[in-house]
Amino acid sequence: MVKLLKVHGSENQFFILDQTILDNKLSDSELKNLAINFCKNILNGADGLLVIDTSDDCLGKMRVINADGSEAKMCGNGLRTVSRYLSEKYQLNEFHVETLESNLSVKKAPDFYPGVPAFSVEISPISFKKTDLPFSYKDLNEMINEEIPEFVPGERFSAIAVPNPHLISFVSNIQHDILNHLGQKLNSANNYFPEGVNISFAKILDKNKLFVQTFERGVGFTNACGTGMSATSLVFALLYPDQFDSNKDITVYNPGGMVKTNIELNPIKELSKIHLIGNATFTHNIEVSEEALHQNQLDDLRIEETGEEKDYQAFVKSINR
Repeated sequence: MVKLLKVHGSENQFFILDQTILDNKLSDSELKNLAINFCKNILNGADGLLVIDTSDDCLGKMRVINADGSEAKMCGNGLRTVSRYLSEKYQLNEFHVETLESNLSVKKAPDFYPGVPAFSVEISPISFKKTDLPFSYKDLNEMINEEIPEFVPGERFSAIAVPNPHLISFVSNIQHDILNHLGQKLNSANNYFPEGVNISFAKILDKNKLFVQTFERGVGFTNACGTGMSATSLVFALLYPDQFDSNKDITVYNPGGMVKTNIELNPIKELSKIHLIGNATFTHNIEVSEEALHQNQLDDLRIEETGEEKDYQAFVKSINR
């Protein structure tokens, strides 16, 4: 029998599959089909499948298969849960994890709350170049605090890759119908973001305090998007220096809870540093035969709750928004 996990970071839900414990690893097509099945039908679904594999340079490698079977370059919330898994597997508190774009430093952080383990993960690389997102709008080479009436009249937008592509707007009120419409528009065939884009609307609550709602490419509305909150935090620090204290973490609330981000600005903005700090919660243990995974047959699963979700919900209730 093979053991998988149901996990979440800020209620951004995933399943974890460790390929290194299999006798025969799943192919890319098998992983895609398995992700779609798991994320649609098991334990009320999830936003993606996190696949762990061996790495030549790091403690492990993480791949992110979205709920629709597409593959993301990175996932900040997911990386925290993978980091916890690897930390417990190898009894290490600080190491590197390989992702599609780069090797990222991760480390165990102080618990967010009793029974709520937390990890700090590096979010990198950073780019504002249109070719890295990619995007196309008039003659812009970067999109930073630009009015784009074709998106939402009267609002300003910034585009940043970390390395997942993100479009960010700071708004006075987050209107979900407008965010949903823009998300559907820019993740269908369009002339602006040919590969689609994650879209975050953010509201400044106070100094170093934000609320972020994200429409995620390949997923739709999500409880939290780690790279989205990280990208939003960096843009916030760049655009609102009077609201940003560089000596303190930024508190970022989201529909699934709260994370913290640490931003170190550099005069060359692409050389700035982002660390995402938040919970890494394991909610369920799942056992299934390896043959069933290859056949994508999920009718005979053994599922056991860990009890950690109760502690996480207690943490959420303790948050003073």
